[in-house]
Amino acid sequence: MPVIEELLTEARRRRVFSAAAWSVGSASETFSRGLLGTTAWGSAGVTEDSRWDLASVTKPIVAMAVLSLVEDGVLTLDDTIADHLPEYAGTDKAGIRIRELLAHTSGIPGQQPLWRWARTREELLAAIRSLPLLGPPGAQVAYSSQGFILLGLIAEAAAEATLDVLVAERVTRPAGMLGAAYGVPDRAPAVATEDDPWRGRVVQGEVHDENAVVLGAPAGHAGLFGTLADLEALGRTLCARGCGAAGRVLSEAGYAAMIAPRTDHLTLRRTLGWQGVDPVDSVAGDLIGPRGYGHLGFTGTSLWVDPERGAYVVLLTNRVHPTRQNPAIGRVRRAVNNAGFALASR
Repeated sequence: MPVIEELLTEARRRRVFSAAAWSVGSASETFSRGLLGTTAWGSAGVTEDSRWDLASVTKPIVAMAVLSLVEDGVLTLDDTIADHLPEYAGTDKAGIRIRELLAHTSGIPGQQPLWRWARTREELLAAIRSLPLLGPPGAQVAYSSQGFILLGLIAEAAAEATLDVLVAERVTRPAGMLGAAYGVPDRAPAVATEDDPWRGRVVQGEVHDENAVVLGAPAGHAGLFGTLADLEALGRTLCARGCGAAGRVLSEAGYAAMIAPRTDHLTLRRTLGWQGVDPVDSVAGDLIGPRGYGHLGFTGTSLWVDPERGAYVVLLTNRVHPTRQNPAIGRVRRAVNNAGFALASR
């Protein structure tokens, strides 16, 4: 049994997740891939058609759409929130720049359970406007889903198109991510996530993120679903420096700008939309190169790319099924990434 399959089979035996899929490859070759487990405990097995809730892996995909708009002159990285969202003029967030939203240095607090008191889209967006900043923009790295919600709104306002259309036209379609979309098509199999007390049921085929549920429309921070093949297509596109199976997603200049470290003067490494390899306890593992980048999804998904080696590692799981309380996924992610990048370097 291949190393990654063995690692994931053992993790499933320990009930870290009910389902997993993985792929290791380059721009032109696949070194290892597979699926195992069931869409939920006691349900049917996962298949190539199974849709996974990508959770925050949505963020870098939205970031690529934003950078595509920068390439077309629709946005610049120094545009501010108030330049495109007039309701922010005169607030403490008016001068926050797009580059700061992308690198999580905006100062807007993240991981805010706004859904607990905001029952409508309007109430949730008003709650974001009223959040006090953690500090001045650019002063610290503070992961912010709320910042990416605003980034999605900015992209929509600047391009005069909804975010699902922007992402499809500018990222998923040219990348060859044929099954990726906000939501799950009718009758398409979906991998279950949490047995959610807020909704009173196991979440399956709908977005897990509660703030995204309240927003009720495509959002910049979460909501995309995809198959294993979709994430492989994204990995190949990134290994090809922005050139996808059906067209170029980003130019060479846009790709280089996207993956350049932006926060090395601070405590954590971030690029435009991506997490870099932090010096200690990096979830990317021990064998990825220092210029590596990637992103995690809360539901148990991840994608990491080593641009110097020209390799990617995709891991998809439903580690929040049936509960988010199991922390074992952290070590599993590191072990799979280690095995993947070792395989890619042979």
